[in-house]
Amino acid sequence: MMQFTDILNSITPAAIQKIDLPAGWGQGRALFGGLTAGIAWQHAQHGAAAEQDLRALTISFVAPVQPGAAELHRRILREGKNVTQIAVEIIQEDNVVLSALATYGRSRQSAVTITDMPTASIPPKEQGPAFPNHPLIPEFTHFFDYRVSVGGLPFSGITSRSFGGWMRFRDEQQPITIGSFLGLVDAWPPALLQHLKEPVPASSLTWTIEFPAPLPACSTHDWWQYEAYIDHAADGYGHTHAHIWDHSGQLVAISRQTVTVFG
Repeated sequence: MMQFTDILNSITPAAIQKIDLPAGWGQGRALFGGLTAGIAWQHAQHGAAAEQDLRALTISFVAPVQPGAAELHRRILREGKNVTQIAVEIIQEDNVVLSALATYGRSRQSAVTITDMPTASIPPKEQGPAFPNHPLIPEFTHFFDYRVSVGGLPFSGITSRSFGGWMRFRDEQQPITIGSFLGLVDAWPPALLQHLKEPVPASSLTWTIEFPAPLPACSTHDWWQYEAYIDHAADGYGHTHAHIWDHSGQLVAISRQTVTVFG
């Protein structure tokens, strides 16, 4: 079974290319969204200028992505001296199933400097349970280690607005990239699911993740801290934001998602 990093490394620099999406990474009736987001980033990265860092990535999960044949399409919408915007689509059977917009920006001098960022207050991972080995747990989760030390496990009926803990890749020990980092962040189920008492379908609809600075020099097997907060949930949709820190408590990303829940 292909590892996450190997899948991303199979993406070539070609702006339009055919790929074969692997089985073994299922999430309900679709492929794991963190994997497809990572593929979209890897494709965008091949078209980015070396001196510009990724500042934000917005993903729209248009339709369930299936294992098997797919096409990647990349377009540079605008390439400027300071900012470049790149659009990526994953297409299956002539339909767009994922659309992404990657925004890259060059660092430059500014009179505005505000670097006080939220600090991590995640309880130690020893205080949180791992995900149980259960037939209802999505297939892709077996690639990750979790410790849920904020809120409760999905479908536990806990009504906390916060949810999270610690995560890492279970077996991979590679230098972290934004692509593999996307897999880690999206490996967490929607925070809304802890409010429910029985399993129901749920999925991400849109996802925007922002990077205040380049990722630290860490490994996919290092522990990372994650905490999501439910801003609003009603009518089958939830709106959440999250902060992600490295193991030492340095903020590395800010995430926002719109999720659907059928229960």
